[in-house]
Amino acid sequence: MSTRPLLPAVSLTLLTACMSATAVTPRADLLGSPVPAHAATRVVNLNQGMQSINVVAGDTVRFVNGSGEFGWSFNTSPIVQTFDLNQVAPNGALGHPVRVYVAPSPLYSERAQFNDNDRQDTRLPAVIR
Repeated sequence: MSTRPLLPAVSLTLLTACMSATAVTPRADLLGSPVPAHAATRVVNLNQGMQSINVVAGDTVRFVNGSGEFGWSFNTSPIVQTFDLNQVAPNGALGHPVRVYVAPSPLYSERAQFNDNDRQDTRLPAVIR
């Protein structure tokens, strides 16, 4: 008996398992840190219809809903692009899932351009006196 007919089925099963394993939930320590709500520079009112929020890496946000408030500093890892706010919110603060989309900080975007080997540094040289 040949095992050749089973090869496509086994390959498809393994491929499906690998694809589902890539959709992992990031660790909480990669998502930022809690801060006092008064330290926030931005306020977001959470309502029942809210499904997502956009932030920039480095933002400090105060989230307010009917039952209270909490603050979060999005000093996230560069590999984090999206996560569920329920992962970092206090227990019971949200009654529904809210997706957070984290944009890279513009403060560090120039650094990535200077690491490009094809780009020349066009800045004037520093003058030392």
